[in-house]
Amino acid sequence: MATKIIPRYKLLLRYNINPETHDNYYAFVTQEFVPSMQALGLYMFRVYHTAYGEQPIRQVEFLAEDLDTVNLALKSSTWQRLEDRLKSFISDYSRKLISFRDGFQL
Repeated sequence: MATKIIPRYKLLLRYNINPETHDNYYAFVTQEFVPSMQALGLYMFRVYHTAYGEQPIRQVEFLAEDLDTVNLALKSSTWQRLEDRLKSFISDYSRKLISFRDGFQL
């Protein structure tokens, strides 16, 4: 059953996946990163793949209902561990917190 939330904030993660770590990256994201983010109150919404252009190849969006949830999550040791591990598989990483609006946002 899907969790129903009223999204107010969107956390954007943008990066390139290192080709030599792709399989390990995929296993980490699906088995650990996404479930741990959900436990922190941040729910994966969309994943974009850039097929052409100068932008990072991946944009992942997580949603939260309130700013306190986001702030607590990003200050947690769980987030620090997840972000550090994610960075071991990727390059050109950036993250940005924005107000939620449906559709693609940069």
